[in-house]
Amino acid sequence: MRRKTLNYHRRIKPQSNFKYSYYRVNRDIKDIANKRYNILTVLIVMIMGLLFTRLFYLQVIKSEYYLSKVRAQVDKLIEGSTAPRGRIYDRNHRLIVDNVPTKVIYYQKNSKNTTKKEIELAYKVADIIDVDFSKLSNTSLKEFWILNNSSKARNKITKEEWKKLSQRKLDADDIKKLQLKRITSDDLKKYNDHDKEAAYIYYLMNKGYSKSEKIIKRENITDEEYAEISENSHNLVGFNTRLDWDRTYPYGDTFKAILGSVSTTENGIPYELKDYYTSKGYSLNDRVGTSYLEYQYEDILRGTKNKYKTNSDGSNTLVEKGTRGNDIVLTIDIELQKAVEEIIDQEMRKAKDEPNTEYYNRSFVIISDPKTGAILTMAGRQIVKQDGGYKIYDYTPGITTSPVVVGSVVKGASNIVGYNTGALTIGERRNDSCIKIAATPPKCSWKYLGNLDDITALKLSSNTYQFRTALKVAKANYVYNKPLVIDKSAFMTYRNTFAEFGLGVKTGIDLPVESLGYKGGSEVAGHLLDFAIGQYDTYTPIQLSQYIGTIASSGYRMQPHLLNSVYSSNSNDLTNLYSEVKPKVLNKLNTKDEYLDRVKKGFEKVLDYGGTGIGYIDLKYKPAGKTGTSESFVDTNNDGKIDTETVTNTFVAYAPSDNPTVTFTVISPDIYNYKSGTTYQTSVNRRIAKAVSEKYFELYNK
Repeated sequence: MRRKTLNYHRRIKPQSNFKYSYYRVNRDIKDIANKRYNILTVLIVMIMGLLFTRLFYLQVIKSEYYLSKVRAQVDKLIEGSTAPRGRIYDRNHRLIVDNVPTKVIYYQKNSKNTTKKEIELAYKVADIIDVDFSKLSNTSLKEFWILNNSSKARNKITKEEWKKLSQRKLDADDIKKLQLKRITSDDLKKYNDHDKEAAYIYYLMNKGYSKSEKIIKRENITDEEYAEISENSHNLVGFNTRLDWDRTYPYGDTFKAILGSVSTTENGIPYELKDYYTSKGYSLNDRVGTSYLEYQYEDILRGTKNKYKTNSDGSNTLVEKGTRGNDIVLTIDIELQKAVEEIIDQEMRKAKDEPNTEYYNRSFVIISDPKTGAILTMAGRQIVKQDGGYKIYDYTPGITTSPVVVGSVVKGASNIVGYNTGALTIGERRNDSCIKIAATPPKCSWKYLGNLDDITALKLSSNTYQFRTALKVAKANYVYNKPLVIDKSAFMTYRNTFAEFGLGVKTGIDLPVESLGYKGGSEVAGHLLDFAIGQYDTYTPIQLSQYIGTIASSGYRMQPHLLNSVYSSNSNDLTNLYSEVKPKVLNKLNTKDEYLDRVKKGFEKVLDYGGTGIGYIDLKYKPAGKTGTSESFVDTNNDGKIDTETVTNTFVAYAPSDNPTVTFTVISPDIYNYKSGTTYQTSVNRRIAKAVSEKYFELYNK
């Protein structure tokens, strides 16, 4: 029994421990729960605090920012028509390009307007405005007839042709062509002038890009027409009026070709420029610069368009007012430009009355500042026989695109090649006897000039002096009337040095188009000699201007430029300067100062008594420069082949020689020819040079 009792007590003891453990565990769970509850409470309070802080930040601090974001998503903003462009002034702040307001009646497609509705609108508008429908083509009138006579138009096609259409042997365009072909004059007889006017308006409504604004009328709009369209725009769905602008030129056609052109609202962005302008965010119907300075400085001249918010009722509210484009000031002196153009015109007409000027038809003049590269005048004029007389056109773009054989004006650069390579030494004397290579005609100066040094050779424009330099540069073993072998690298030696003057390379002028000129491909010995006297490669007038400017500025090749400064359009006058063009040095001649000084000394002698350039510029202005006479060729019968040898005159100069402030470049191609049977040679190039230099000094040497 005792053992049993002990065993019993042993069994009871574990029960007592279990009860103790149970209460202990229960107490621990409650502690843990309380702790977790407290932690959770703290977390909730923290999260609520963060949420409250975030909401306060969003709703109070950033309220306006996010409201603007919402408005940007909800509000539909549209842009108005192209804003007026910036004005253009000359160097003396004379206005040369401005804007004038002009009334416009336009149509913009509405999705509610069916073809039938558009025809009805065309007739309604034809009742209100007068439109010159003389430009309505017969095809457009036939297309209008088809739209108004669908069943009759359908009957113009045979059953077999409709069957071929279903069999895809014909397409819709083929059917349309057949219908147009079969519409007779009798079919169109019912259309009177009013119908034709409506037909033309309908044509204008559907011309060009589908969604773009279509100009119905923008010239000679009467106040009554403008008002009636405006007042009835809610009934004439898609039609409306607005004020547009046109470019106006206070100086007429003076310098107009280089000022460039602007597209019209009717045509918008030209197709060939579409990708360029649309990539910059333009709309297809925007008015943009399409040529020369208007195109070159589009980013400056373009205005900022009005921005409107479209309201729920379809009306628009102005939210951002547009501004006129910034104004630009050019380096051009428009009064000097005008005078130079008149001088060229006068001298060209005079030359055409002289004998042996059959093929002479153009001249170029450039006046520039050699220290800055600023162009004061650039004028090209072309004279054409027309209606029994002569008509003169602006040919100024040819200054950058029309290369010519320039002749002896390049001999300054040729001398530098000789000095740099050791092929010519300062003061070296040579006999002006002709050079004769086997199987070729003798190569001589314009006459025998005797024994010459380097300065006199420039003064009298000796060819053979340059030939002998070129032979040395090419390491040639010259023997009279024997074959001649040269080191062909001499061509590159010459061209590299010429390029430092701006010859044969782009000058960097701020215009969108510039030609490099022609680079001869043959490397025979005779052509190297021709190259040395400017009778091989061709150069543009602007390259020649940069060449003489480089000599005048002691070897610094300056970038020529037409833009002088930019002014903000915030005011109506030139008071807020935005930016200014700084002179840019493209390179410095790789030569010694003493060599360039020697060339400059020779150029002074050219325009002095006994020099080839005497009489081009009055000696009282202390000029220096070089004349050139080159053999050129023209295609007289327009068969694509040059067949007649002519002579081109060129002239470059600067003044005063001791501190140059101006350069002159004058070129007159094809002034006479050798086939005419007369030896008369017009002095038109010298007369132009004399007159334009006098005009310049009259204005700038007071």
